[in-house]
Amino acid sequence: MSIYVSNLSDEIEENDLKRIFSEYGYVNKIQISLNQKTGEKRGFAVVEMATGTEEAEAIRALRGIELMGYSLKVNRAMTEYSI
Repeated sequence: MSIYVSNLSDEIEENDLKRIFSEYGYVNKIQISLNQKTGEKRGFAVVEMATGTEEAEAIRALRGIELMGYSLKVNRAMTEYSI
């Protein structure tokens, strides 16, 4: 179960996201997106939770909260399927 989190500060670290998402369940993995050429953060991340219930609860609770001066956009991550 994955959550797409955007509108993140350049200062955000994995531990910051783990701290707030852990309140809603077990966090399997966090991946903060980086620009491959510069290594700079791109302002979004994917957080993988253990269950759909935990995912839904985190999305509901964290959508729109302020973190480091930014209002978070939190949604279920879209999965691409090949046909």
